[in-house]
Amino acid sequence: MSENQTTASPSSAQESLEFRAEVQQLLHILAHSLYTNREIFLRELISNASDALNRLQFEMLTNPDVLDPEAELATRIEVDEEAKTIRITDTGIGMTRDELIEGLGTIAHSGALAFLQGVQDEKFAVDEIIGHFGVGFYSVFMVADQVTVTSRSYRPDAEAWSWTSSGGNTFALAPADKPTRGTLIEVKLKDETTEFAQAWRLEQIVKKYSDYVSFPIYVGDKVANRQTALWRQSPQDVGDEQYVEFYKQLTLDFEEPLLHIHLVADAPVHMRSILYVPARGERGILQLRTEHGLKLYSRKVLIQEYNKDLLPKYFRFLDGVVDSEDLPLNISRETIQSNPMVRQIRRALTNRVAKELSSLAEERADDYTTFWREFGPFIEEGVATDPASHELLRGLLRFHSSKAAGEDELVSLSEYASRMKEDQKAIYYLLGDDLKSVVHSPHLDYFRANDIEVLYLVGPLDSFTVLALKEYDGKPLQNVDDAGLDLPEVSPAADEEAGQALPQSDFDHLVERFKADLGDRVVDVRESKRLTDSPCRLVSPEGSPDRDLQRVRRLVEQEYEVPKKILELNRRHALVQKLGRLLAAHPDDGLIETVVQQLFENALLVDGLHPNPSDMAPRIHALMEAAVASHTES
Repeated sequence: MSENQTTASPSSAQESLEFRAEVQQLLHILAHSLYTNREIFLRELISNASDALNRLQFEMLTNPDVLDPEAELATRIEVDEEAKTIRITDTGIGMTRDELIEGLGTIAHSGALAFLQGVQDEKFAVDEIIGHFGVGFYSVFMVADQVTVTSRSYRPDAEAWSWTSSGGNTFALAPADKPTRGTLIEVKLKDETTEFAQAWRLEQIVKKYSDYVSFPIYVGDKVANRQTALWRQSPQDVGDEQYVEFYKQLTLDFEEPLLHIHLVADAPVHMRSILYVPARGERGILQLRTEHGLKLYSRKVLIQEYNKDLLPKYFRFLDGVVDSEDLPLNISRETIQSNPMVRQIRRALTNRVAKELSSLAEERADDYTTFWREFGPFIEEGVATDPASHELLRGLLRFHSSKAAGEDELVSLSEYASRMKEDQKAIYYLLGDDLKSVVHSPHLDYFRANDIEVLYLVGPLDSFTVLALKEYDGKPLQNVDDAGLDLPEVSPAADEEAGQALPQSDFDHLVERFKADLGDRVVDVRESKRLTDSPCRLVSPEGSPDRDLQRVRRLVEQEYEVPKKILELNRRHALVQKLGRLLAAHPDDGLIETVVQQLFENALLVDGLHPNPSDMAPRIHALMEAAVASHTES
């Protein structure tokens, strides 16, 4: 009998145990509902074997007392076409009896039950189940009539145990005779899956899914995988298809990444890394990753699955691996953050990512627009929360603008600055809930009339971004609703085009009426020097530091109160003129107050500050009735 062969102990020692309920559900689904892409069962078993080898290798760094210390770290696959069986053996960390029960009799992931319910409810495709929620091993039942797992732990005094299941409600456990460390999986194939009892077919699957596994995978006597980690190769030797395939292996994302970044550095720190920007920020309900972070290796030994210290938080959308020979193999998770080498790696990666994103913007503008749509909020978060990142990130910011056509056209601060007028003193922006509302804002009257570009800030984090950034290239960023803006007066030509103004005495009378009707809802009512096409607007009093956050507060504060602003009236607007004349002729007409209140609340609505727009409906109905009555009488 060879060293890898095993025999079970007498049947009297065998135990029969029931699967947990959710495992029974899962096995039924796999056995009866899933008929596509069966080949991935081998990928999952190899992945488990590689994990066991990694864990054993890490254990051997600090513990010399290991069973079979000289055994090659490898996975071996043997097939018997006549018997319709596959044997998959690894020399990894192995399992004890209790670990077999825990690992193969339960699903540990807390989301498994909800996931299975989703499959039953047909909320998503059943063939996407593999690889999620730790259920990869059970994919073997897509092809197997019976599976036997025999394992012996790396501990010298450990006993071998055998686990057997036919995919029913129970599994059997029995002591086994296995002289070597590791795990052997014996698969008895179904009649309809005998295609997998051929060495060439299994080798093909290994090449497709597991080519970069760090340990050799033997199919028969032949090593079927390249083993060399892609990130340790020279970028000049790696093709685009290899990057894409590695990304899909790494993330199980079905889409190609938007960008890959391959970094090789020997100073000031020795590092090999491949990072990816996914095509989408949300990859659906079945997104594999439960948390963000990069895989951290030291000399191809996995140290940490989800390292969050290698990139700043605002770059957490990136996937990838980092390998450094300068990190000690026995570094603990607790000391990673304080390790000076990790800080150098973080600095190098952060700078490279920012540089590559800048290049993406310059060379592939459409792809950068896609990137900004998916990940722009992360960049804004970095600007808002990390002052030290401003120099690095401000060039990556993108905004809608009064001179950009359509929702897909965005401008950078650099592009805006290059178009500024010679005497322009600031970069102007307008806050709003969405593009459709900001383009009709009365705050734009002056800027349209004088051909001055205004940035449209309609994202949820835009307010925080401009508060943190404050200036660009020596030019302050200023909100166009600022009452203290230093702007030239409207040109006489524009003044003439706007028509005759309401006489001063009538206008003063109208201003007093607005103050009386609005009361303490406004700080003041006064004539506007900026409006040309709109009847009124609300501006923030000088010394209102939180005005950029007022929209955010409306969304997040339960006890939100409408901020008190200054209402500016356009003396030249036809509605203001007619309202002034109505007030002079019929000061007691109830329509006057209705119009005053509606004008004020219209301004709140356009600025995204109205707490409950539906409250305006009765007043609008009253105005419509008055308009219809006036038309009928005339």
